Amino acid sequence: MRRREFISLLGGAAAWPLAARAQQRERIRRIGVLMPLAADDAAAQARNAAFLQGLQQLGWTIGQNVQIEYRWSGGNDELTRRYGAELAAVAPEVILATGSASMAPLLQATRTVPIVFAIVPDPVGAGFVDSLARPGGNATGFTSFDYGIGAKWVELLKEIAPRVTRAAVLRDPAVAGGICVWGAIQTAAPSLALEVNPVNMRDAGEIERALTAFARSPNGGLIVTGSPLAFVHRDLIVSLAARHKLPAVYLERYLVTAGGLISYGPDFLDQYRRAAGYVDRILKGEKAADLPVQTPTKYELVINLKTAKAIGLDIPTSVLARADEVIE
Repeated sequence: MRRREFISLLGGAAAWPLAARAQQRERIRRIGVLMPLAADDAAAQARNAAFLQGLQQLGWTIGQNVQIEYRWSGGNDELTRRYGAELAAVAPEVILATGSASMAPLLQATRTVPIVFAIVPDPVGAGFVDSLARPGGNATGFTSFDYGIGAKWVELLKEIAPRVTRAAVLRDPAVAGGICVWGAIQTAAPSLALEVNPVNMRDAGEIERALTAFARSPNGGLIVTGSPLAFVHRDLIVSLAARHKLPAVYLERYLVTAGGLISYGPDFLDQYRRAAGYVDRILKGEKAADLPVQTPTKYELVINLKTAKAIGLDIPTSVLARADEVIE
């Protein structure tokens, strides 16, 4: 071998590790996202934006070093199950799931692909994880709330509308967490002289019929528990509450910005930013089984004064003073 050829060969060999490292840095990682909401839903897009913001802050850029495979089911349980199976079959390196409705089909489809969930009320009771401290399987994430929040909604409803003696409680019978929150509401109601009536919300027609019938009697109020269906039908629920002048308490801020009266619950956008941190750690080699499930760290009270005025309600100054946001 000639000396010039030998030197060229050595130079090329020295460059190989550098090229390999560069290629490794540019490897595209794959994330799946299953959302039981519509792709054009403004609130769903806000959640997704918070997740992407969290990823970007950790050095992940779509098209450069990460690719995201989305599935949006629009609150349709059949589609959620189908899309869960599809995402599992694609086998991304980690999946972000929203709510119990997404988790159940995903875990039926795969016990190997890591899953990070957000807005799941009771992952231990649902069998998604072994414990909050040691999830044990292929899933971990962020709980939506403690069931005791149901009692706080009852207290808040009576505080803003003392005349209310009856409350319809909108819940999704297919969501186990909704049943447990209903139990907390039932327990708290008698001490506040409040009669509570469960209203199942399987579809828009059922919601409208039930609330219209409930509103025929006086001194009524409304509590809307958390579920994908409540979110999907939020405009209908808010409009019915306004039409029948029902003081209403909601779980999430977006129902108040849509015209609802008052909400108390976790900052869910914060959960999606934090979920990006868990996705990052899993992509870097940590196991979902070893990442503890986290509970909400930020709660927010949001009040819509325009809605209060429209239904003839004066919000007490003690409640206004506690509000994180007041919409006027």
